[in-house]
Amino acid sequence: MSATLIKNATIINEGRSFKGSVLIKDQYIDGIYETDTVLPTADTIIDAEGLLLLPGVIDDQVHFREPGLTHKADIASESAAAVAGGVTSYMEMPNTNPQTTTITELENKFAIASQKSLANYSFFLGATNDNLDELLKADPATVCGVKVFMGSSTGNMLVDDKKALERIFSEVRTLIATHCEDEATIRANMELYRSRYGEEVPFSLHHEIRNAEACYKSSSMAVELAAKHNTRLHILHISTQKELSLFDNSKPIEEKNITSEVCVHHLWFTSDDYASKGARIKWNPAVKTPADREALREALKNNRLDVVATDHAPHTLEEKSKTYFNAPSGGPLVQHSLPAMLQMSDQGIFSRELVVEKMCHAPAKLFRIDKRGFIRKGYYADLVLVQPGIEDIVSDSTVLYKCKWTPFDGQMFNNKVLTTWVNGHAVYNKGVINTAIKGKRLAFNPVN
Repeated sequence: MSATLIKNATIINEGRSFKGSVLIKDQYIDGIYETDTVLPTADTIIDAEGLLLLPGVIDDQVHFREPGLTHKADIASESAAAVAGGVTSYMEMPNTNPQTTTITELENKFAIASQKSLANYSFFLGATNDNLDELLKADPATVCGVKVFMGSSTGNMLVDDKKALERIFSEVRTLIATHCEDEATIRANMELYRSRYGEEVPFSLHHEIRNAEACYKSSSMAVELAAKHNTRLHILHISTQKELSLFDNSKPIEEKNITSEVCVHHLWFTSDDYASKGARIKWNPAVKTPADREALREALKNNRLDVVATDHAPHTLEEKSKTYFNAPSGGPLVQHSLPAMLQMSDQGIFSRELVVEKMCHAPAKLFRIDKRGFIRKGYYADLVLVQPGIEDIVSDSTVLYKCKWTPFDGQMFNNKVLTTWVNGHAVYNKGVINTAIKGKRLAFNPVN
């Protein structure tokens, strides 16, 4: 059994930053040592003086486009980009082709990932208006949850039948994750702006078409349904100040029945950026106003928002170059989510400890993931080594995404991922991807 010792790092874990060392044996963390401790011997010793050692990031919302949409992305390409960004585990969405709305299609994706994914993985089973029987087959110990599109987005998996929603929220055994935007509000806004601009609607109006009212109306409905049926609800990509009143910060995440996610792009960009970024920051839900961004940042700090994710959703630049109604929503983010959050830490917006809490610990706790998300003895060695204080310019030409572009093109980051370990295997090291060993299917510890 080979052993790797990472010594003299600044370890950021469970609310602390301290100088220490970590021993990896086989797939697991075998020991954590403070600076005044005699260190063990190891086959490989890495001197991490001046570097940060974090748990691997767990991204609870990505779209890797396989099967059926692999001209945009695939599990191999996007998991490579993920580990290059310090993301060691992900949960992927069902709006592929075919859509992941049956257990058969779900297990097909698990089979693909077992052969291709460099990071650990799980997949959501997608809800429709008429597939409750399939949703009830999902095993909470092996499937991260059920995804319900309560607003339409890429893939058109809208669940809009009220009776179907009642049954899903009352009967499904797994966590339910929702995309919340009110379809009637959005359609009315679309027609209004189409009547004014025809097909040439400016991208700067995206946040007015998919506005705060559309988000709140749908999110509040989801919360009402969850409260009525005692459902385990997780609302994805919260984007507005108005929605924050729906969430509780009076108890720890483990005791919450209703939780929330915020995405990196809603914490970074604002509606002011449409002028320069255009379709590159067209997401659903839309990037909103500077006031919304400030409220989201504060809510992350005060625990109304529980986790940070990406909603990584690649499209080709050719697709993105179309007019407003024809350019798809979504963009690639997994390779730069951790550097972006650490940049905001350097700017004094968040502490490094909070970044680790919301990107690593909180997803593990929220989904009850087995032995991941922390630097703890006996846990899987999912780790990321980061060099702080470096000038690292992002470019379309250097990203690992299959779509070959990024909304961060030209951005200077001050933190760079050097090495990422997945299950004790150094899958990414200073620009080199090692594909020899694949990631594992995530396991969960559901409440009895």
